[in-house]
Amino acid sequence: MNARLTTLRAGVWFLTVVEIAIGLVATLAPRAFYDYVPWVDLIPPFSEHLMRDYGAMNLSLALVFVVAAITMERRMVRIALGAYLLFAIPHLIFHLTHLEHFTTAGAVGQTIVLTVAVLLPVALLILTATLSSRRGSFDAG
Repeated sequence: MNARLTTLRAGVWFLTVVEIAIGLVATLAPRAFYDYVPWVDLIPPFSEHLMRDYGAMNLSLALVFVVAAITMERRMVRIALGAYLLFAIPHLIFHLTHLEHFTTAGAVGQTIVLTVAVLLPVALLILTATLSSRRGSFDAG
């Protein structure tokens, strides 16, 4: 296995774990997610319905990532990363334009985290173009 494939696999698994963690907490403990996850409570009001829906959406995306990570099938990996970006880019844009309740440190911290959440899948998508595959799977190539 080459280093680029290892990097791609690690990145896909990392995003899988993030989606599972966020999804479970927001779905099963929406109030705790709102109160204790950094920056979430700075844009009120709390809505149990929206928190649970957000958590379930993350769990749905986690399933797509699990399949991509296990199969390492080129199309599935790209679909997972693209689906993630369809959320992450508007999420970043929203937060970049709603920083009025944040301290400077909070605004900088959130901006860094959410920017990385966009740049990582973009980098992984670029990486998929540099890897060869046979029968549609990176592992088979």
